[in-house]
Amino acid sequence: MQIKRPQSQSIKSKLPNVGTTIFTTMSAMAAEYDAINLSQGFPSFDCPEYLAHQAQAHIVEGKNQYAPMTGVPALNLQIVDLVKRSYGRDIALEEITVTSGATEALFVAIQTVVNAGDEVIVFDPVYDSYEPGIELAGGKCVHIPLYAPNYQIDWQQVRQAITPKTKVIMLNSPHNPSGTVITEQDIQELTALVTEHDLYVISDEVYEHIVFDGGTHHSMLRYDELYQRSFVVSSFGKTFHITGWKIGYCVAPALLSTEFRKIHQYVTFSTSTPMQWAIADMLAEQPQHVDELRTFYQQKRDFFANAMQGSRFTLLPCKGTYFQLMDYSQISDKDDMAFAEWMTKEKGIATVPLSPFYGADYHDKIIRVCFAKDEETLLKAAERLSLL
Repeated sequence: MQIKRPQSQSIKSKLPNVGTTIFTTMSAMAAEYDAINLSQGFPSFDCPEYLAHQAQAHIVEGKNQYAPMTGVPALNLQIVDLVKRSYGRDIALEEITVTSGATEALFVAIQTVVNAGDEVIVFDPVYDSYEPGIELAGGKCVHIPLYAPNYQIDWQQVRQAITPKTKVIMLNSPHNPSGTVITEQDIQELTALVTEHDLYVISDEVYEHIVFDGGTHHSMLRYDELYQRSFVVSSFGKTFHITGWKIGYCVAPALLSTEFRKIHQYVTFSTSTPMQWAIADMLAEQPQHVDELRTFYQQKRDFFANAMQGSRFTLLPCKGTYFQLMDYSQISDKDDMAFAEWMTKEKGIATVPLSPFYGADYHDKIIRVCFAKDEETLLKAAERLSLL
């Protein structure tokens, strides 16, 4: 007897407008055309030797089973010390949750506070993981554009965008992809708005230790009124050159962390145990690495800028992160996507266009490069770019 099976049904996409990320697209093109990959934001050099040694040691010691859902206690204690040393804030262990990368932390924070019909203010150019998470929570992104060359927030425009449905303001500072940082004035404006309208803040601070020219990172952790309404997301991947380890964490007041953990435990439950132990050791034994990070990357920013002095690109101000924006309007009339594809295929340099970071029409002739590379790679890339 033949069993009659139902015909397969087509899936109704929950993210019908989402395709492959621009980072995956450009990195794949870089591999296909053997181009220097300055597109995706990862270092071309390895993590500190001590950190790698400790990870191996903890694996050999047998620390290979599930970590506690909130994080290995030794690491969480080091996070307490890091937050105190960096921002002067005393936090409790119940305010810390270790996550499988900052992307997971951002997703969980969004799911924690955004409900169907809520509006979330984001600033374009906006990192591409924000909007899908907001849409999956039933929320709606309200895009506020930032403009070259300084990409400063227009707080009057933010105020006008707030409605009774507004629930969250999402911040990213130091900002990917523009390399800008928020100021003390921004903090004052933000504080006034979130207290007046009873809003939450999700603060993406993964480049917190990469701020240049003696600048200050204005973390939500510095300010009592803001912290009580905030989820602060950080990344060990950016700090220790270990993007492939996918270890981040979220710091939030106890009430918010309780709700955050309810979701986190069903997304990843826990994060790589030996790697957490290794990072705890690194923070305890070599804390100077964090303090030296800004100088390390500022030297790379300046090295690349000096190497580009003979080019027709205009380098925009870069105050943090390991990304540099470059205006190519003196070189080509192509739109940014076409220009990035042309450079990858014909000139052997993979970069990232900015248009995918915008929610509306975008016409600037600006691309992003990553300078978290060794000097040989940066010099070779600058030589190719200077021929355009």
